[in-house]
Amino acid sequence: MNITALPASAAAATFSPDIFLDPLAIGIVLGGTLASLVLRNQLRDVARAFAALRTLWRAPFAAAPLLHQTAALDRIARRHGVLSLDRSVIADPDMAAAIHAAVDGATPDQVATLVSDCIEARADRHRAAIEVWVGAGEAAPAMGLIGTILGLVQMFAAMTDPDTIGAAMAVALLATLYGALLANLVAMPIAARLKRLARTEAAQRHRLIAPLAALATLERARKRDFAA
Repeated sequence: MNITALPASAAAATFSPDIFLDPLAIGIVLGGTLASLVLRNQLRDVARAFAALRTLWRAPFAAAPLLHQTAALDRIARRHGVLSLDRSVIADPDMAAAIHAAVDGATPDQVATLVSDCIEARADRHRAAIEVWVGAGEAAPAMGLIGTILGLVQMFAAMTDPDTIGAAMAVALLATLYGALLANLVAMPIAARLKRLARTEAAQRHRLIAPLAALATLERARKRDFAA
């Protein structure tokens, strides 16, 4: 038996990336997933979830620079008093709030509670963004299934038209493919990475509680020494 191999040009003609592109299937999956996110979450959480994409490739949060800055502020406070820190420029909002509280006369426990509350509030915002992407990972396959059902309905409704049958079958199959890819290669990996980044940041920020609370201790000790 002689088997004649297809020429390379013929083989290339039988396979084209264009066959994996279907605007209707893309619209069903992407549009349906986005609609699900809007219905399931607050708009600010959806916006925060998309804004979080710019953090995916950043290095994990490290508290070391803030600890060094806190040590420098501690030296200033020991020399000139905690009130002198009121003129300090602090970029980190949690640390700035703690410094302002210490300057205003908060106790060490109050400063520690303030920092802990800031960390928890930040973690809540991170969780809200992560839940959006987890929801996208859950909704995308469902939208793919809906696209498959719509394609099959269209196919069975036009059994006498071969051209319509082929287009409907393409929608049915590609919608499932798009849903699976969107869930497993986009949404769930993003959610997993955001979880790791949020967990690392929370652990690092807890290292700031004791040094920031110690600044309030300095001011109270200074007041006692002055009264004595």
